[in-house]
Amino acid sequence: MGLFGGTPSMIDERVALKGRADYGYAVPDTHEVLGNPIKPPYPDNLEVAVFGMGCFWGAERIFWQLDGVWTTAAAYAGGYTPYPTYEEVCSGRTGHAEVALVVYDPKQITFEALVAVFFENHNPTTRYQQGNDVGTQYRSTILTTTPEQAEVADKVRTAYQARLTEAGHGEITTDIEPVGPIYLAEDYHQQYLFKNPNGYCNHGFNGIACPVGILAQDEVPSQQSVLGNTD
Repeated sequence: MGLFGGTPSMIDERVALKGRADYGYAVPDTHEVLGNPIKPPYPDNLEVAVFGMGCFWGAERIFWQLDGVWTTAAAYAGGYTPYPTYEEVCSGRTGHAEVALVVYDPKQITFEALVAVFFENHNPTTRYQQGNDVGTQYRSTILTTTPEQAEVADKVRTAYQARLTEAGHGEITTDIEPVGPIYLAEDYHQQYLFKNPNGYCNHGFNGIACPVGILAQDEVPSQQSVLGNTD
């Protein structure tokens, strides 16, 4: 999913790619695994969460496996360019992160639990990098859809930092910001690891359980630690 030379840095909005007025590609209607729509609008009883944790292929799979998650999608968010393409996002010239869009039933799974899963399944201490994936699009970010989500995410981040510090790991770099426009990714990215079971994925349990986590270890794709990557 891309190894870039040099030290990545976020592009200035003034020089970001201009983008376009609508999608330049077809976006599928239905989730290949869950059978529900991936496009809004969603049922009124559901809520939306947005997580960037590196390559969106593995991130999306982690969330679609959870009870209470109604649908997921690979998407681009947090940047400047309207309706970007994958190639544009990978260029670093749109400001977007690869994200997993998660639509869930809060009566079945809490946002707090989703944030715990997020922290447990990537390395939140490396800015603009997950394993060999280097670039601003791979940054660790929680894009919140309500003030309540922002408050919960901040509390969980603080609690998880204490666990990481106890274990001798560094500072969390995860950004927590209000979500802006979300653009669904191209068809071949949606549910990629369902369509390609042996495809690339560097996500898995990072070895440090979140204090509020509910995800059993046998529910994550891999038990290989992803902490300890180069800062």
